[in-house]
Amino acid sequence: MAFHYSRRKLKPREEEETGELNIVPYLDILMNLILFMLLSINGLAAFGILNVNAPSYGGPSSTVAQPQDADKPQLTLSVLISKKGHFVNSENAILGKNDGAPTIPLKADGAYNYAALNAQMVEIKKAFPSETKVIVAADPEIPYEALIQTMDAIRETQERPHRLLFPDVTLGAI
Repeated sequence: MAFHYSRRKLKPREEEETGELNIVPYLDILMNLILFMLLSINGLAAFGILNVNAPSYGGPSSTVAQPQDADKPQLTLSVLISKKGHFVNSENAILGKNDGAPTIPLKADGAYNYAALNAQMVEIKKAFPSETKVIVAADPEIPYEALIQTMDAIRETQERPHRLLFPDVTLGAI
């Protein structure tokens, strides 16, 4: 009986290459996408921003400087949006009848009369030219679109050239 070496054993066994996953290109793409999204969100956010202040509670602190005409009464203008129309009110000025009817009622078709509201704001601005603040409040069932259009009618005139009326809008709660 002859003894023969097996060719299988003589041939060196090649180890199977399992290869590592190269994730560097994937991370490069991901990092570029993240930077692109951050930069584009920052640029696009300015288009949809309305300058609105949250209501503040409590009196002013002692560190806040009082305005120079502190003895002059302020307007403290407020606009309430309800199902009946717009109620325009002020603490220190009489702005219309006080019979429970809205200052600017709804149109005949049931839509809000933003042109009349804007005309009312122009008249108030003529009487109080230095005032810029207004408080806007709405009933809970009022659509968001009505709130935005009301703020647009309050902030500036509708005819060209646009003039600022009451740009400092504060949202209030009913």
